[in-house]
Amino acid sequence: MPVPSLSPRVWIAFGAALACAGWAMSAWAAGDAEVLAAERRRVETIRRASAAAVSIFAGAAGGGSGVLVSPDGYALSNFHVTQPAGLVMKCGLDDGRLYDAVLVGLDPTGDVALVKLLGRDDFPFVTLADSDLVEPGDFCFAAGNPFLLATDLRPSISAGIVSGVHRYQFPAGTILEYADCIQVDAAINPGNSGGGLFDAAGRLIGVNGRASFEKRGRVNVGVGYAISANQLRNFMGLLRAGRIADHATLGAVVATSADGRVVVSDILDASDAWRRGLRHDDEIVSLAGRPVRTVNAFKNVLGTLPAGWQVPLVSRRGGRRYETLVRLAAVHTPAELAAILAGDASEPGKERGKEPEREGGRDGGPEGRPARKPPPAAGQHDGLPAAVRGLVDPRPGFANHHFNVVERDRVAKALAAGAIAKADRWVLAGTLAAGGDFRIELADDAATIDLPTGRSTIDPRADLDVRPEPPGSGGLLAALVVWRRLVRAGPAATGRTTYWGTAPADPAALGAVAMPPLVDVLESAVAGVEARLFVDGAGRVVGIDLWTAPDADPCEVRFAGDVDGLPAVIDVRRGTVPFATLRVAAPAAGDRP
Repeated sequence: MPVPSLSPRVWIAFGAALACAGWAMSAWAAGDAEVLAAERRRVETIRRASAAAVSIFAGAAGGGSGVLVSPDGYALSNFHVTQPAGLVMKCGLDDGRLYDAVLVGLDPTGDVALVKLLGRDDFPFVTLADSDLVEPGDFCFAAGNPFLLATDLRPSISAGIVSGVHRYQFPAGTILEYADCIQVDAAINPGNSGGGLFDAAGRLIGVNGRASFEKRGRVNVGVGYAISANQLRNFMGLLRAGRIADHATLGAVVATSADGRVVVSDILDASDAWRRGLRHDDEIVSLAGRPVRTVNAFKNVLGTLPAGWQVPLVSRRGGRRYETLVRLAAVHTPAELAAILAGDASEPGKERGKEPEREGGRDGGPEGRPARKPPPAAGQHDGLPAAVRGLVDPRPGFANHHFNVVERDRVAKALAAGAIAKADRWVLAGTLAAGGDFRIELADDAATIDLPTGRSTIDPRADLDVRPEPPGSGGLLAALVVWRRLVRAGPAATGRTTYWGTAPADPAALGAVAMPPLVDVLESAVAGVEARLFVDGAGRVVGIDLWTAPDADPCEVRFAGDVDGLPAVIDVRRGTVPFATLRVAAPAAGDRP
């Protein structure tokens, strides 16, 4: 059959069609390759995160999940997951091995626990992301052990998107308060509690803990909540300290005014906020650097902060704006926390007859609130696995005091490595910002400061709360004496010294700087005073707060710069009242430490 004759225009069109088809096939192949490459990256990211996922077993009470956050075995989980297990437990990783683990610290209100897996110093782990950067629509995935399905210890993965951020879940029927949490549609089922919630890069953006379930069953309905990574970071120092951490209160109650502002409806006159000038009907503009536009937003901020932190507060009265730093108080007394830990506390919300939407049963975690396993007495190790003996010290006020000693001695070792630790006599001299000279001399038998207003002296061997010298400072000399004693003699010889946790190096930077650095804090009760010393990563003291009386404003000493191991600038204030700014000159040869 003869080939039909086609016009040149038709042949051109036909050739163009073939070219387009070829291009489309090529583009499809390239697009398919990109999809496959993205899938491989996702699979690899999930594989790395899965290696850090922990299955936690609590005996007859079931179990839950956790996530490793350091190579030496520290893992985050939920308080309600670890509570039935007590101080020791078994944990599994996706390598198929079971590891002995010991409880380190607890945050009962925030539903967080820190445990330490034993037997290795090269555990796979994940890093904490900045959860304030998480947005609705972001891809996320959870790794855990729902319904204890992972009999081979390899975690189950569920994926989804972030449904909401800055959610507040009130503590209905329990003390567990989920503040500023991340809402996800990834399946969070019984057993997922305590496991990690990850972003697309495999970074930890939260710890899963609470979920909404169908009323007639234990089926997730697509609403899960995770404790944010930034809240976890705020409490990590307290948890590593072996403490029973508590959350913060401003000492004030807020409400929504008729015109929609968040205003103070009640305030304790013993609170630090009251001493800083906050009063009834004042508008709360921001707290800890975050804007406050609703009552829930106010609760969200407080719920992510540890008691004892100092944070910036902005308020408004009569159209005038006020800015100050406030020290946050604790929600509970130590006795209340101990009762909560033992399962004996009367919990808010029970009178409403509501139960929390959380995990339960042997397939996923404790049902209701079972009593925690009674811990062994201090020094009593009968029945404990050999691997954890010597790592358990459940003293009153601590989840596990052993780890407090570990952290305290770590910081003390860094302090003792400084050149000034070897000096018998410390001399700091220079000029005052307000004019005039000063000279401070610190020794074992005397502490003296010379100012333009005169000389002040105290005996470091006597009680330090008798005379807060120099007058008006709130106890500057006493603060310097505690600093010197701790650096030179160590924590064992400095009264009752413990590792307090971590706190912002510069509280005023909260909100102004993304994730401002946190520094270690040592707390000493010695010679009638209580002091907190802030120590940076280089082992230098950058600040001291000293109380001569519990209900008084502390003497606040802040250091900056360095002059031969001593601070270049010393700023001293009491409450909101500045005392002096001292600029240290390089010491003369005879004055060198």
